[in-house]
Amino acid sequence: MEDFKVFYDEEEDILYLAKEGEEAEVVEISPCVNMELDSKGNLIGVELFKASYMFKDVLKPMEKKLQIA
Repeated sequence: MEDFKVFYDEEEDILYLAKEGEEAEVVEISPCVNMELDSKGNLIGVELFKASYMFKDVLKPMEKKLQIA
């Protein structure tokens, strides 16, 4: 997972974990969660829609750790 970078689209509320590669297929693994695969079937991205809602219970505890980091 060290190759993955994290992006957040505040306007759309999408958390995106991605690494270099060209998307060939998107697979919805559950509502609001997509996996992006390259032409060889390797995972190159994960999209989490409604991210603030999905992570609402962990954001506050994380906020304290992020201020320290």
